[in-house]
Amino acid sequence: MALLKYEEIAESLRVRIAGGEFPPGATLPSGRDLAEQWQVSRATVVKAMDVLRNDCVVEARQGTGFVVTETAIGRPVGNRRSGSARVTGGMPFTRVGEPERAVPPVHIATALALPVGTAALRRARLMQLPDGTPYSFVEAWFPPDVADLAPRLEQHAPIAEGTTRYVARQTGRSPAEGVDVTTLRLATETEARHLRLTTPAAVAVVLHTALDREGRPLVCEEGVTPGSLWEQTDSYPM
Repeated sequence: MALLKYEEIAESLRVRIAGGEFPPGATLPSGRDLAEQWQVSRATVVKAMDVLRNDCVVEARQGTGFVVTETAIGRPVGNRRSGSARVTGGMPFTRVGEPERAVPPVHIATALALPVGTAALRRARLMQLPDGTPYSFVEAWFPPDVADLAPRLEQHAPIAEGTTRYVARQTGRSPAEGVDVTTLRLATETEARHLRLTTPAAVAVVLHTALDREGRPLVCEEGVTPGSLWEQTDSYPM
C-alpha cells in the first residue's frame, strides 16, 4: 500500500534522523521549508510532525520549532497492545551496556525457537520513572534471522523510529501476535543492582514474545519490575 504524503514525509525524516543527519537536540527544517521541498501544504507537514511527535521522535519547542528528542522513550514489556501508539504508556529509558551476540538462557531460546547453543542479539535497557527511579530492567533478544538483516540493532545509539518499525522495514516482517507470560520470583544480583533493590527482593517478570504472521519469533523481551511497583489492571465485559 502506498504511503500518504504526510506519512512519506514523516518516514523520510525518520530515516534522516536515524542516519545521524539530525542528532538528538537538532532542530528540523521549518514547516515552510518542508512544504516547499515536498510541494505540499503546511497542513500536510503538520500531520507529518504529529506522527513523529506521537512516536516521541521529535518535540515542539516554543520559538525553535521541532527538535529531535534527547531522551529515548519506550514502553514497558507487555504494554504493546495492537492499536496503541508508541508513546502510549511510554517512559524514559537508558541503554545498559552494549548490544552483544550471546547464547540466551534456555527459556529465552525456547521462546525464540532457537537450537541449544545458538547465539542471539541481546539489547538491555533500564526503564525509569519521571524522577529517575528505576522502574524495570529489560533484556531484548533478537534471533539471528532478524539481527542479521537489521545491523543498527547492534549499535548503542537509540533507533529513532523504534525497533519495531526498523525491524519491519529491514526484514519485511511485522508483529502479528504477542504472547506475554507473567511470573513472580526473587531478583538476581544483577537485576537488584540495576533496580537498586536490597536482596532478597520480589520482582514481577513479564516474558513478551512477538510473532510474525507465520508464527516466527521476531523478538523476546524479559522485563523485571520490583514487586512494589508492579500493577496490572484488566477491563472486560461480563
